[in-house]
Amino acid sequence: MAEVSTIGLDIAKAVFHAHGADALGQMVFSRRLTRAKLLEFFAAQPRCVVALEACGGSHHWAREIASLGHEVKLIPPAYVKPFVKRNKNDAVDAEAICEAAQRPSMRYAAIKTEEQQAAGMVFRTRDLLVRQRTQLINAIRGHLTEFGWVAPKGPSHVSVLASLLEEGEEIGASLPEAARSMFLVMTGQLEQLNEQVALLDKEIVEGQFTGAVRRHPALRGVALA
Repeated sequence: MAEVSTIGLDIAKAVFHAHGADALGQMVFSRRLTRAKLLEFFAAQPRCVVALEACGGSHHWAREIASLGHEVKLIPPAYVKPFVKRNKNDAVDAEAICEAAQRPSMRYAAIKTEEQQAAGMVFRTRDLLVRQRTQLINAIRGHLTEFGWVAPKGPSHVSVLASLLEEGEEIGASLPEAARSMFLVMTGQLEQLNEQVALLDKEIVEGQFTGAVRRHPALRGVALA
């Protein structure tokens, strides 16, 4: 049997598929692997190039497989797609990854460390909270309109609504009690989101992410210490 030189690995949550090829691109094996057996399988393979699509979980597996002595490469999914020859399934995807990795002009994504992934989570978490805040603000403004009140646009204006919704205030007194209590739930949640976003902004500015702050579109205007 020819010696494998490149393995294309299609990853998933539980079941993986590995496609091995020799230096000429001829298939050596095509094998289905469970998560529990994956590293055991690669530990038994001769040192070779192992290619994965750059997707969820790929950086973790790239680090694990590289620790076994293999040369691991991550390929952006858009560069793998042209090599899918027939109906998409795990075996076909693994073969396409393997073939893409054997192209001399192929471009690869950098493998991230755990620290780099953790830093990225800070930005993604902030983005998520900002989207939730925007959704909540839109809901508050939309529901107020149903009762004849138009709140000015912008988070700074909506943040003062909590006091105006208190019993005895003009807006609060004009609303049914059931509606007023729901508005207070939403403004309370809005206050929590504002605090969480502010804490993340502080962590980003005070942490090791200064360069990323300047590049990240969601953080333009954040004052750097």
